[in-house]
Amino acid sequence: MANEDKKDFNAMLKDSKDMPKIQTITDEKSIEKYGGNRMYFAPPLDYDKVMRRVPFGKLLTVGAIREYFAKQNGADFTEPITAGIFVSIVAWASYQRNEDQTPYWRTLKANGELNAKYPGGVEAQKELLEKEGHAVIQKGRKNIRYYVKDYEVSLYSL
Repeated sequence: MANEDKKDFNAMLKDSKDMPKIQTITDEKSIEKYGGNRMYFAPPLDYDKVMRRVPFGKLLTVGAIREYFAKQNGADFTEPITAGIFVSIVAWASYQRNEDQTPYWRTLKANGELNAKYPGGVEAQKELLEKEGHAVIQKGRKNIRYYVKDYEVSLYSL
């Protein structure tokens, strides 16, 4: 996201954009990829509610949140693009508040990868995760990415 300092992420967090909703998709490649045609859209505030549940020292992935929403709402899958956007909105909204923070840094991308779109980038997320006892490792030579080592052992179950 660009110009984060000029945006009101808490207002975005509360804008449901006519969600939740389920949409039936017809694209065969997408149906095959996601295992069905019932696609769920969760509003941003629902991501915040789930991310707040993750206790100190535990982790969650965006994929696990998507699976949880789909299962809870009788859908085959949760739409992935808005999921990534809304997780970032949760992070920035929390960052803009002086109190009542959401521990967004505990929510990782696939395979335990840190999220460069969070406030302060991967450096800030790495620092917060290390304070909770997680080891962060670097992978790659040119396209460097950061991951929580053995993240699976710390996963929070929804």
